[in-house]
Amino acid sequence: MESRFDIVFLEQAIDFMAKVDRKARVKIYYNLDKAKFGLDPKLFKKITEDIWEFRTNYKGLQYRLFAFWDRSEKTETLVISTQGIVKKTDKVAKKEIEKAKHIRAEYFKI
Repeated sequence: MESRFDIVFLEQAIDFMAKVDRKARVKIYYNLDKAKFGLDPKLFKKITEDIWEFRTNYKGLQYRLFAFWDRSEKTETLVISTQGIVKKTDKVAKKEIEKAKHIRAEYFKI
């Protein structure tokens, strides 16, 4: 089976992943790879017009990486991961969504 998209991490997401527990990080990467082959709403969900989230549940905590599509290249569609958060509930804080939108806007200014 062929991957549906590539994943590129921005600095905020790299910093977040460096702080995550090793076992949780392994599961997050596993789920990211799994999402590339099928759009499972438990792993990859659209939360606004332009912002998506990768979701991983590990030991009662929910790890979220916010993302957006970059379709500026004619070759493969990329998903760019922005900041990440760890939370205990399903609800996403509005300020986190706004932060992801801001990061997306800055990315496309480049």
